[in-house]
Amino acid sequence: MSDKTSSSGPVSGVANRFASALLETADESGPGAIDQVERDLDRFNALIAESPDLARLVRSPVFSSEQQLGAIKAILDKAGIGGLAANFLKLVASKRRLFAVQQMISAYKAMVATKRGLVHAEVTVAEAPSPRVVDDIKAALKGVAGDKVVLDVKVDPSIIGGLIVKLGSRMMDASLRTKLNSIRLAMKEVG
Repeated sequence: MSDKTSSSGPVSGVANRFASALLETADESGPGAIDQVERDLDRFNALIAESPDLARLVRSPVFSSEQQLGAIKAILDKAGIGGLAANFLKLVASKRRLFAVQQMISAYKAMVATKRGLVHAEVTVAEAPSPRVVDDIKAALKGVAGDKVVLDVKVDPSIIGGLIVKLGSRMMDASLRTKLNSIRLAMKEVG
């Protein structure tokens, strides 16, 4: 077992291996294949989110590989997903690894972003920011991460105000909730 597998869990190891093999295959398949696979995987991921039955099929160990493969083939045909992505999803079903397919899709997308030199930043704010604020955040992050920053904005009212930024393995918490907790702790120590 590799360090990557043991440190990030067995599902992450499986997901990374499958995603890496898919990216390598797509890369060797010619121009546009990587993008097409990504679009098809995004569509499949959206189907999982929209269909409780598909989500159950993906997560439940009670279905045999034949049942999973038959269902996946029908879903892919109906959704119009073909090519490498369809072959990949059928392989995952036949190997009884559907339980990790969403992690595989995430890993694939992360590997594609890295290959393109993109850096993903997750920003959590208390309320939906204006386009100007999003542009300001992107500009600030470009100074740290370079020109190719992809911003994922999440809204979490529980942070009260400020923002939390995750950039790769780094995190900066400038939320009002954290500042208030720090003040609360300082007041307890003084009193």
